[in-house]
Amino acid sequence: MAATAEHTARERERDAMRRAIALAARGIGSTSPNPVVGCVVLDASGRVAGEGWHRRAGGPHAEVHALAAAGEAARGGTALVTLEPCDHTGRTGPCTRALIDAGVARVVYAVADPTPDARGGAATLAAAGVDVEGGLLADEAAEVNEAWLTSVRLGRPHVRWKYAATLDGRIAAADGTSRWITSGEARADVHRLRAGADAVLVGSGTARTDDPHLAVRGVPGAVQPLRVVADTEAAAVKPGARVLDGAAPTLVAVAADLPGPATAHLEGYAEVLRVPRAARGRGLDVTALLAALYERGVRSVLLEGGPTLAGAFAAARAVDRVTAYLAPVLLGAGPAALGDAGITTIADALRLEVTGTERLGPDLRVDAVPAASRPAHPAPQTQES
Repeated sequence: MAATAEHTARERERDAMRRAIALAARGIGSTSPNPVVGCVVLDASGRVAGEGWHRRAGGPHAEVHALAAAGEAARGGTALVTLEPCDHTGRTGPCTRALIDAGVARVVYAVADPTPDARGGAATLAAAGVDVEGGLLADEAAEVNEAWLTSVRLGRPHVRWKYAATLDGRIAAADGTSRWITSGEARADVHRLRAGADAVLVGSGTARTDDPHLAVRGVPGAVQPLRVVADTEAAAVKPGARVLDGAAPTLVAVAADLPGPATAHLEGYAEVLRVPRAARGRGLDVTALLAALYERGVRSVLLEGGPTLAGAFAAARAVDRVTAYLAPVLLGAGPAALGDAGITTIADALRLEVTGTERLGPDLRVDAVPAASRPAHPAPQTQES
């Protein structure tokens, strides 16, 4: 009987953590530069007493929302949290103190906090007599927080390269036409990706050819991402461009050595960011561009650029996830999805691990990550009082 009761309690905790992970996902696109976090509080008998998620940067953390919903029922209960509770005072107080003050007897978290300022919450809770365990459903929780964890680990934004192509790998016909290769269902999904990103990035070729808007449409409540155009010579984004319409903030990255008057036409419409040129080839230095975006609080970038920009990011090993929309169409000629990535032999190919596939109308969405560099989440440690 005791073993059965323990098994039941464990299953309740797993169910609660799954719910916490789903709650955390609601914050994607609105919490940067903070992580997304979900929390479920069970009362002393194992029933759900409260839940919450981190909704926006500077606002209450997930634990605070969940504890407020639980009230006195949190005393003697268990808190399931997707990320180790923070142990520092920033714009909000430490979640460890909130949990201790609420009288929570047990805290189970999925992923250890890797940041120097906030980590250590598990030890603080244990020192206060709280039973603490880490690692429950860690992989699932880390996947939801992929962008933030990558940015902490690498000190630059997480980059997802998105493209749409035919089955033979063409992103446009020989005459340059590309609207529309994929279906409305696939295009709607792209807007959901935009809504989850801090910034959407294209290059001068895409800006010149497509005059893209880059703002989110059709996603209720979405926080508009920063629209970024890598326009080295400040010649592609012209007055009247859709990206300058004010629907979302816009940043135009240009070469650092351009004379001041070269960007005069952008004044009042977009922020101008000067970035060093790439050491080899054309364009801007990818590492410097990402560093500058990181300094502006950008933790996730949706790369929607054409083959030249995508090739530059791949050559810099700055692509953390690939999302491809493949249409059941053949063109036979036209530009390929990826340009020169500095790969000259099959032995140097950038190998990917497919993490998911999904049918979207007639099209297929494929998600993949670099196989050799898929990061492991920080290893949590169990702390017992």
